[in-house]
Amino acid sequence: MHHMTLAEIARGLADKKFSSEELTQVLLARIAQLDPQLNSFISLTQELALSQAKAADARRANGETGALLGAPIAHKDLFCTQGIRTSCGSKMLDNFKAPYDATVVAKLAAAGTVTLGKTNMDEFAMGSANESSYYGAVKNPWNLEHVPGGSSGGSAAAVAARLLPAATATDTGGSIRQPAAFTNLTGLKPTYGRVSRWGMIAYASSLDQGGPLARTAEDCAILLQGMAGFDPNDSTSIDEPVPDYSASLNGSMQGLRIGVPKEYFSAGLDPRIAERVHNSVKELEKLGAVIKEISLPNMQHAIPAYYVIAPAEASSNLSRFDGVRFGYRCENPESLIDLYKRSRGEGFGAEVQRRIMVGAYALSAGYYDAYYLKAQKIRRLVKNDFMAAFNEVDIILGPTTPNPAWKLGAKNSDPVAEYLEDVYTITANLAGLPGLSMPAGFVDGLPVGVQLLAPYFQEGRLLNVAHQYQLHTDWHTRTPTGF
Repeated sequence: MHHMTLAEIARGLADKKFSSEELTQVLLARIAQLDPQLNSFISLTQELALSQAKAADARRANGETGALLGAPIAHKDLFCTQGIRTSCGSKMLDNFKAPYDATVVAKLAAAGTVTLGKTNMDEFAMGSANESSYYGAVKNPWNLEHVPGGSSGGSAAAVAARLLPAATATDTGGSIRQPAAFTNLTGLKPTYGRVSRWGMIAYASSLDQGGPLARTAEDCAILLQGMAGFDPNDSTSIDEPVPDYSASLNGSMQGLRIGVPKEYFSAGLDPRIAERVHNSVKELEKLGAVIKEISLPNMQHAIPAYYVIAPAEASSNLSRFDGVRFGYRCENPESLIDLYKRSRGEGFGAEVQRRIMVGAYALSAGYYDAYYLKAQKIRRLVKNDFMAAFNEVDIILGPTTPNPAWKLGAKNSDPVAEYLEDVYTITANLAGLPGLSMPAGFVDGLPVGVQLLAPYFQEGRLLNVAHQYQLHTDWHTRTPTGF
């Protein structure tokens, strides 16, 4: 059962080959047996899962249908879940039980999904390795000595290890696509505003976006269908009709114009990954796509701009965690200032403190124009590059990451080296574009991903290309040894 995709589970439930309750019990037992190796979960919700599974079975017995009805998933632990710990991977929120459900959680619950638990993550989604979590690092099921990527590494590791078929995740600078690449999954960051951020604990509000992590493009289409849509509670949610993503999966690739930016193939890219990308291009050409070299001239400025904007927004968003209203509170404070200092100093980890300090500095009176304002101008240039490119091509293709997954602890002493691993993914967040990573091969036994980018609200186009590619390749079907 644990090897089934979401689509296969939907068919099995519809054909009464098994019940949601039976499937849920199998997966809960599998998590209990295997997750100690991975550390991919922060909280398990067995009672909730079994009650939701029974309710889904009852709904099916009454004639109700739906691809997600009875499907087991997990939520990244920054989506608020009523009455269940929502920690954001931080000591600061270790004791926080959300009083309401995030919109994504509520929508998926209404569709009939079964929540198995909350997955581990980099603290407050700050990281590319899932090593900054208060609950310990997550291990990559393809090699337990390597990172699974971050910040959605818990969701990625759990799905890759076949502990569950799919999970929710979030992407601020590549935090869905990079873990997908490192763990041989398909991960989709939707257009900014396509999925509600209400009840999703914020890191950088103008960059964060929720999306699906699964083994196939078909499964991502199913999960995104349940997540997407306008939400009046979210002022950044866009009132745009949600198409049937599954219906567009089998569209023809004939004549599709795919752009390959020359800037992607610089000295920083592992030549073995470059080879896997070129192999993917050839495969898509066989399916009828037309390949064209393009240019994104301002890509080189994206990382410095991102690492000014994101920390600046984080310093503002995380100011609410002060030890007064909720979350961690230091013991026996001597004064209000002491309460603030010690609660934040003890509650936040090193990476979060680093980014808060960088952000506060960039927003300070003497440096706002020199750093934050300039970064926002570069952001506009990055967006303009994409708009010009999409006048010439329908899709942009390139590597998801410059290197395969590195060993645990290898970049802990050099945060900038870790930041540079986001070079191909952050531009989509700066511009608000949809992006998808799909499995495209292996290097030294570790998975490699290829990234696709599309114009605004063209998630269906990304899923179509990825699905057609997966019909003609088998990378996405490979399973890590031991799982």
